[in-house]
Amino acid sequence: MGIMKKADKETEVFKRELVKKDAQLADYTDHLKRLQAEFENYCKRVEKERKDVVSFASERLVVKLLLVIDDFERALQQLKDVPEQTKKGIEMIFKNLHKMLDEERVVPIIAVGQKFDPYKHEVVLQVESDKPEDVIVEELQKGYMMNGKVIRYAKVKISKNHNLESGKHG
Repeated sequence: MGIMKKADKETEVFKRELVKKDAQLADYTDHLKRLQAEFENYCKRVEKERKDVVSFASERLVVKLLLVIDDFERALQQLKDVPEQTKKGIEMIFKNLHKMLDEERVVPIIAVGQKFDPYKHEVVLQVESDKPEDVIVEELQKGYMMNGKVIRYAKVKISKNHNLESGKHG
């Protein structure tokens, strides 16, 4: 009977050790799962940051290119006395610049006739007009969006309804 008691005690010790080891294994498994999830999140975050850096660099380059396009637009308006072939060549370059913008998903912001939107337009001047209040009457500089984000606000002139002004004094 002494051997049975000793065997029962040893079995009990082994059972307790097994329970401890199972708990330790579960703890290690949970820890490993957390580390794996953190690593996956880290990889996603690094990839997003990389894309943001590339996007920001492209955006900066496009914004600089927009200044050149502005100059081209002004130059095209002055090409009255230039030979026709030269004029066509310059227009072709201008079209190629716009094609590059299209490829980068850069689109102009619609302004004239629209209601002023502070998320897309920057008011430079306000003029009295028969149009409703805060309607854009003139675009002073084109605005652009890239991938749905404003990269240059449209500089605009908006209406100030003179009827509202005269109504205040009457």
